[in-house]
Amino acid sequence: MPPGPPRGVRHPDDEALVAGGVLARHAGSGARTGVVTTTWAADTPRASELADAVRILGAGVPRMLGHADARVPASAPGRARLLDVPLDDVVGEIVRHTREFRPEVIVTHDAYGQLMGHPDHVHTHRVTLLAAHAAGLPHLYPEAGEPWQPAALHLATHPESGVGELGPLLSRVGEKLLSVPDAHVDATVDVGPWLRQKWAAILAHRSEAARERSLPGILARLPAETRRRIISTEYFTRLELRP
Repeated sequence: MPPGPPRGVRHPDDEALVAGGVLARHAGSGARTGVVTTTWAADTPRASELADAVRILGAGVPRMLGHADARVPASAPGRARLLDVPLDDVVGEIVRHTREFRPEVIVTHDAYGQLMGHPDHVHTHRVTLLAAHAAGLPHLYPEAGEPWQPAALHLATHPESGVGELGPLLSRVGEKLLSVPDAHVDATVDVGPWLRQKWAAILAHRSEAARERSLPGILARLPAETRRRIISTEYFTRLELRP
């Protein structure tokens, strides 16, 4: 099968929220997809939720780096926060997964950290951008496997015109709204045909859906039609990686 887009995200649930439709679409077409999550350890409750969500999206078995969330020490007991791990170590981990999977496209957060600006979102953007370039260079991280250069990096983002009903919902719980100018968006994807899978994957993150202030929890309490309008479009900025 041709390689599809692996998703590099900071927390369990981000894969479903910002690229669940694209993952389901590619998996449904026969492409090989995968998910790398930079935070939370494999022996924590949210890891099993992530496994359920990734299965629903057809993206295989989750690949978890296991670093701690910047704001939740229990996410990886005894391990350093993602933000405190040496940069080369994290980049090397993502390079290893990239060379193993050999994707054509990598999807990750934009430079703002995907609307809300969580520091783990922003840092995941930085390390994934570095790793996407480094994976194709044979003299960098030679221990991580044979070089492989993905064709492109797609940054999941939100244009100013696409914030819509989501904006007031996030403002109400004190979250930031870090949208980009519309001209920065290269791909606007209607994922309506895959909405059932995307929503099921979001709900698989049961602990987040039960919280009132989390995005899955906010979405779960909306009328179905309002929720459909919010999550049926995904936006990306494309960065070319090959000469």
